[in-house]
Amino acid sequence: MISALKKVFIVIFAIAVSVSSRIHKLPLVDDERHYVDLTTFGFFEGGILDVHMINFKLPSGSVLGEYGFTLDRTVNDAINPYLEVHSDTCILKGVENYGGLLSPHHPAIVFLKLDFKNLRINITCEGEVTALHLYQNRSMIPIDRIKRQSQYIFVNRQRRSPLDSKKSTEALGSQCSYAVLPITKETRNGFDYYNTSFAMYVASDKEEGLYNLYFHNCPHETEPAINVLIEIYESNDGNFLSAGEMPLPALYSMMSLIFFLCAGFWTFILKTSRHKVYRIHIIMCVLVYLKAMSLAFHGINYHFIQTRGEHVTAWAILYYITHLLKGAVLFVTIILVGTGWNFIKHILADRDKKIFMIVIPLQVVANVAEIIIAESEEGAVEHNAWRILLMFVDVLCCGAIMFPVVWSIHHLEDSSTTDGKAAVNLRKLKLFRHFYVMILCYIYFTRIIVTILEKTVPFQYSWIDEMFREMATFVFFVMTGYKFRPAAANPYFTPTYDDVEPKVISEIGVLDGVTNREKRREDMQPLMQENSE
Repeated sequence: MISALKKVFIVIFAIAVSVSSRIHKLPLVDDERHYVDLTTFGFFEGGILDVHMINFKLPSGSVLGEYGFTLDRTVNDAINPYLEVHSDTCILKGVENYGGLLSPHHPAIVFLKLDFKNLRINITCEGEVTALHLYQNRSMIPIDRIKRQSQYIFVNRQRRSPLDSKKSTEALGSQCSYAVLPITKETRNGFDYYNTSFAMYVASDKEEGLYNLYFHNCPHETEPAINVLIEIYESNDGNFLSAGEMPLPALYSMMSLIFFLCAGFWTFILKTSRHKVYRIHIIMCVLVYLKAMSLAFHGINYHFIQTRGEHVTAWAILYYITHLLKGAVLFVTIILVGTGWNFIKHILADRDKKIFMIVIPLQVVANVAEIIIAESEEGAVEHNAWRILLMFVDVLCCGAIMFPVVWSIHHLEDSSTTDGKAAVNLRKLKLFRHFYVMILCYIYFTRIIVTILEKTVPFQYSWIDEMFREMATFVFFVMTGYKFRPAAANPYFTPTYDDVEPKVISEIGVLDGVTNREKRREDMQPLMQENSE
């Protein structure tokens, strides 16, 4: 077990060291995909996208295939309809391949076709592209001049005719129909290597949005797979976080403080409680501290990404470790509470042990997959594979943790009519049903509702889904702690006769088979009063 954890931490360390965040480097080696989803980033006014294509390798001679980039602008994180429906059709072939796809939610698309014969990028636009501010690289963007011209147009807009205003707006950027950018070529060892770059500047609020950059591979039958290095630089006027991620450092820091305060309060309750504190209470306390530490390290990690474009390895590793431990301890706690461990029984049954043997390794895999997804490039081949694996494993884990609670409910339903313990079991049954509903709501909200919000809210408010996820987790923690807190009136602490181990009084033949059940202090405690709900 220890060696397995060491291997997991080595993998996490390798991921943190080798991957940068908002300054991307994506090598495509023998890649045969028709399109590659390079990046998705929300830009505000003043945002810069800088893309470098380095050493695009092709056999020497004429190029028969078609290659290029597309830059989509959308209002939210909905998936591009073209790529979902026509993923095997080359969007660079002609208008018929993308006609009818533009909509209010997908208002603009820019085509950057690589013309290797004439060594240039041919740029065309479709949709709401009033001005395209494309340059060879970000160092050539005249930001001060563009800002002055934008202010001049805004001040004089009411004094000028609509035609003059349109011409002035177009003067800020390149006309799509006529814009070209250079490509350089170098021949070595029978192969041609092509290099080019382009940079986009978001000059006005009308150009703000969620931009999706794709690389398209439309090869001829005899053309090889692509080999190229893509470097991407993304910035919002010096802030390296996407528009919808900017509030996340503050959000994670605030939630971390809230969880630390709750952990301190729970520690105070356990220290001052007049009732018995069980080991599960301590595990619940550890869970809250791990959650608070994970959020704190996550906030620090995002802060460095915001200011530097990449994280600091030490803080990233601390976040990954605490995130991994938090995920495992969360599911362990839910299963232990669901099986009644340490409250109504001290030994796990064989079926409970089997659940642990299934859920804990799956949780480790799910958390490692989540880390790899977060730190790998969107365009990497393994990115989608890990995403699918994460979804599958997460569904399995969420289903598995429901079984202990269902079994407990089934057992209490069967024993609730037995004389002498019906009242206790009915109260326990109600408590377990509440816990079951809480788990269902927590899983449904954090896995389904939040995902729907992520795909539907405007790009600048995508941080709201993360806020809802953290708030749902906080509510779940608080309600679980309240229902299973150390208290004499809690029916969960009141053992039934089946919960007490019988002891043999004597081995004398007369008393053979006679047993005595230990009385516990909890037997004398009043039961939890029925809630009025």
